[in-house]
Amino acid sequence: MSFEPHPLLRGPHRQTIFGAFGRFPPALPSTLERFELPDGDFVDLHHAGPQRGARVILVHGLAGHARSPYIGALGAALGERGWAVTRFEFRGAGARPNRLARSYHSGDTADLARVARTLRERDSAAPLCAVGFSLGGNVVLKLLADGAHGEVFDAAVAVSVPFRLAVCADRLAAGASRVYGRWLLAHLKQGLRKKRALLASHIDLPAALGATDFRTFDALVTAPLHGYESADDYYTRASCRPDLARITRPTLILHAADDPFMLPSCVPERAELAARTELELHPHGGHVGFFERGPGGLPRSYIERRVGAWLDAFRGMQAPDPAPPFARRAP
Repeated sequence: MSFEPHPLLRGPHRQTIFGAFGRFPPALPSTLERFELPDGDFVDLHHAGPQRGARVILVHGLAGHARSPYIGALGAALGERGWAVTRFEFRGAGARPNRLARSYHSGDTADLARVARTLRERDSAAPLCAVGFSLGGNVVLKLLADGAHGEVFDAAVAVSVPFRLAVCADRLAAGASRVYGRWLLAHLKQGLRKKRALLASHIDLPAALGATDFRTFDALVTAPLHGYESADDYYTRASCRPDLARITRPTLILHAADDPFMLPSCVPERAELAARTELELHPHGGHVGFFERGPGGLPRSYIERRVGAWLDAFRGMQAPDPAPPFARRAP
């Protein structure tokens, strides 16, 4: 498939902002499952479609949730294709704060792995796939690379992945990209305020609420709450790029060279990828954007069209794409 940006949405910022605020996906009727975790916490799962059969788990990004436009729209599109859809919400990302001081982060694969194993046990004969966006894409790719744990998925797609977290943190503190960084930090700080009493004994809350960049926030919050020595230790250990060669399942990575959340240097080279991984790199598309001209000239999501076709091809036991495993397109 080819992608050409909508003529009114050229440029990374228009693509990114339209994806976040410019559309209203149809409601996706679903059933909430509060999935209890061994440590006394929980994650929320929103199930739609048939209870059995081919299923895809959708994993949101930082400051996202099950109702994020990109999650709801893809869920509805896959539901129309006959997929059972589970929208996964990380700890604390849903409407109700989680019970523990910890939250979620880019290397947080254990909860998703536990949910995936449970869903697999409920319907062991059906294909189980995952689609992760941004931070969620990083988590999906790290889980896929985690030996036997990653093999719980039959195939996966990752969109707009922050392959190198340190580079992304620095990019979100510079130039026009600071707007996105400040918006994300404001959302994360709102979550801290909701858990003020619980967090007060674990982190320097006033300093965290005063953080103006991700390096500071991750040093004060993400690292101490999740067992990392520092922000740099977190960025090094949680980035998915060093792990990509270990992925054994069919995987599609959809990325734009002009993603304003990171630099082109974040994107891995061919030698870093596994044989069954396809990197589809477009010159344009922004961050979780990829809006093209659809019927009547209206914007249409290439993500939904491409991911739906790729997953359908996999479900039909066909090669996901006639292109070679690595299809890097020069910007």
